Amino acid sequence: MIEFVEVGPRDGLQNEKLLVATADKLQLIERALGYGARRIEVASFVNPAKVPQMADAEAVCAGLPLRSDATYVGLVLNARGAERALATGRIDQLGAVAVASDAFGVANQGQTSARSIAAVAEIAALARQAGKTVQATIAVAFGCPFSGEVPAAHVVAMARELATLGLEEVALADTIGVADPAQVAALLGQVKAAVHPLPVRVHFHNTRGTGLANVWAAIGAGASVVDGSLGGLGGCPFAPGAAGNVASEDVAYMLNRAGIETGLHFPAMVAANHWLAGVMGRRLPGMAAQAPPFPAGLA
Repeated sequence: MIEFVEVGPRDGLQNEKLLVATADKLQLIERALGYGARRIEVASFVNPAKVPQMADAEAVCAGLPLRSDATYVGLVLNARGAERALATGRIDQLGAVAVASDAFGVANQGQTSARSIAAVAEIAALARQAGKTVQATIAVAFGCPFSGEVPAAHVVAMARELATLGLEEVALADTIGVADPAQVAALLGQVKAAVHPLPVRVHFHNTRGTGLANVWAAIGAGASVVDGSLGGLGGCPFAPGAAGNVASEDVAYMLNRAGIETGLHFPAMVAANHWLAGVMGRRLPGMAAQAPPFPAGLA
């Protein structure tokens, strides 16, 4: 079984020009719960001047459904963001970010790769004090939009250091969608060995059409948690050329057909895709929701 994390309400929307209403974000979260997502990234607690789409993070948290079976994740980049997220009283898990490239780290978080690890340590301490869990993602683990290739040895060393901070998991993110399946399998295997027994989560963008292949390669190499964004929306305001995440429903279709349990109900995901397309005013990038049902008559 693979654990699935729906990141649409945060990563899916953060780079959109259309400001999505708080009520629609909450409806997106309700629909994600309806199709089986049980860990949902609901908002990021960042500077609203830099990421206007996340300016209503506290309002979103105030409206979250009361569910004992759901884990609501808030993305934070520093101690201030962690304090904001924890103050809502509705965030179950903090998602911290370390960066594998100094150039991207300065553009995205105003800090170097080394400083981003120190920030994760601060965030982890705050989470523990509040009785919450915390996980960390290594951004641009497969390539940086500014400095190009990222040495695998550096990513592995980062993962090993992060694993000492009391995290629930370590994630590898292909922030700009440059990874290939062979690279994914090789790096995933090294990171999994470095952080054992922590789970490894993966976060892929489909910028160059390799997203689903990379998900498959990562699972084969031992990843146990996969991110996806409904409809394939997503992108990073600080990563030039970054396109959408792998579509949640595409991931569900592939894994469910392959006999890998996800807990996701595909027909409900298709319905949610069509609803979200109406909110965004355009067809979404995800493919599976645009195709006829298979087998025919599946509803």
